[in-house]
Amino acid sequence: MVTNNYITMNGNRFTKVEEEFIKKYHKHDVKENQCSSSLVKHIKAPVHLVWSLVRRFDQPQKYKPFVSRCVLQGDLQIGSVREVNVKSGLPATTSTERLEYLDDDEHILSMRIVGGDHRLKVIDGRPGTLVIESFVVDVPEGNTKDETCYFVEALIKCNLKSLADVSERLAVQDRTEPIERM
Repeated sequence: MVTNNYITMNGNRFTKVEEEFIKKYHKHDVKENQCSSSLVKHIKAPVHLVWSLVRRFDQPQKYKPFVSRCVLQGDLQIGSVREVNVKSGLPATTSTERLEYLDDDEHILSMRIVGGDHRLKVIDGRPGTLVIESFVVDVPEGNTKDETCYFVEALIKCNLKSLADVSERLAVQDRTEPIERM
């Protein structure tokens, strides 16, 4: 459905450019007891700065406010596993996640939640940056698809807002070089 140069997909409105990126990089095979969505955030910071934060699979706490600690097992490479501690107040305490794909040229990172103590199972003027994050999750028993998607979308929106805040603050400070390992 197209309205005023926006495309509506899964109840969300996207521009034609956003829709093309979602179709190209965010295809998911969603099963009966799963829900899926894609979220978009425009960030007023250069892509290399935003990517330097996002690509740090070993340090998600740099922009994800619900992560208190992250421990990477081994070197940072495809197949690496991280143990993430989640701040209190969420229906989780830990999440075990595996790096599935990392492409610095196309700026794509894919990770899979493989375990942990939580109720969700994830299947799969100034320069600006378009960030798209999508997900597929199993709907936990006792929850509806709408409730599950709403919760995951709220968490991702918070992470994307935090990513924008951190990136834009650094860009305003003229810190436009990539963030190195700290």
